[in-house]
Amino acid sequence: MEKKLSDIANEIQGRVVGDGALLVRGVCGIKEAKAGDLTFLANPKYLAQAAFTQASAIIVGPDVLVAGKTVIQTENPSLAFSRVVSMIKEDLTPRLQGVHPSAVIHPSASIGEGAGIGPYVVVERDVKIGAGTVICAGTYIGQKTVIGAHCLIYPHVTIREDVTLGSRVIIHSATVVGSDGFGYLTIEGAHMKIPQMGTVVIEDDVEIGACVTIDRARFDKTLIGRGTKIDNLVQIAHNVRIGENCFIIALAGIAGSAAIGDNAIIAGQVGVAGHVQVGDGAMVAAQSGITKDVPAGMKMFGTPAQEYKQAVREMGLVSRLGQYVDRLAALEERLKLIEEKSGIKA
Repeated sequence: MEKKLSDIANEIQGRVVGDGALLVRGVCGIKEAKAGDLTFLANPKYLAQAAFTQASAIIVGPDVLVAGKTVIQTENPSLAFSRVVSMIKEDLTPRLQGVHPSAVIHPSASIGEGAGIGPYVVVERDVKIGAGTVICAGTYIGQKTVIGAHCLIYPHVTIREDVTLGSRVIIHSATVVGSDGFGYLTIEGAHMKIPQMGTVVIEDDVEIGACVTIDRARFDKTLIGRGTKIDNLVQIAHNVRIGENCFIIALAGIAGSAAIGDNAIIAGQVGVAGHVQVGDGAMVAAQSGITKDVPAGMKMFGTPAQEYKQAVREMGLVSRLGQYVDRLAALEERLKLIEEKSGIKA
């Protein structure tokens, strides 16, 4: 990337104060930035630090100036900087078109206009891939899977048979969608596999991180709602339903047939038990264990999880148990002395 600062300012609806002809070659944080970089200042408490940044220019709030620095004044510096980063990211995004000679495409598969299929991709029979979708190297697409338009599937993703993806879905490397649900019957000490005949449906604008596993349903479907974002190393079991615009953070595990409402946040290392329902807008703090239904809008913490403020209060009390034991021992000693002097047993 190399752009004039004035061009960047126009794209983010900002105003240059200083040299608009400066060439920007990269973006970086205020401490790490070097000459040619663009950085941003969203919090006024870092204003003094901004004067010493090596960045060539700084995105700042309205009417903010930094001595000796060219700035772009905007209403929301953090949002404006994110837009600049998105421009750079867009420039780096794989832009394959056509089918690489090493790809293996079944004759019955349908590839949309402008789609790109990278090296060593395998596309099985009756697959449908939408216009503008990019499938990167080494990915496997199982039979009868449908992938919408303008999706981005990074290298070494596995999408099993009969899976449906909406449009503008992003899936990062080493993720598996449509793996068998974990279902067994124990007969005379032996574990007999229960066939998993359902599917996975991922709606529009979902992003799925690296090394995520999303199991297919036993019957019907495992569902990931529109706009939901899933971090790395998340396990989503069979028949789970996740609503729209949720955040599911790294190392979370959601057991079979659990349901997560719209706009919920499941933080890192949270475990959600099977068949539990988490209501719309609920937030479950990191390392919590959800064993029963969570009402809409509730903030939960702990294992087993309870209302956040109550859980934090109880943790504080537990941390002071040693003090309470010492005080109790001292009180018992005083009571013993009083009894010995008075001759009266309490």
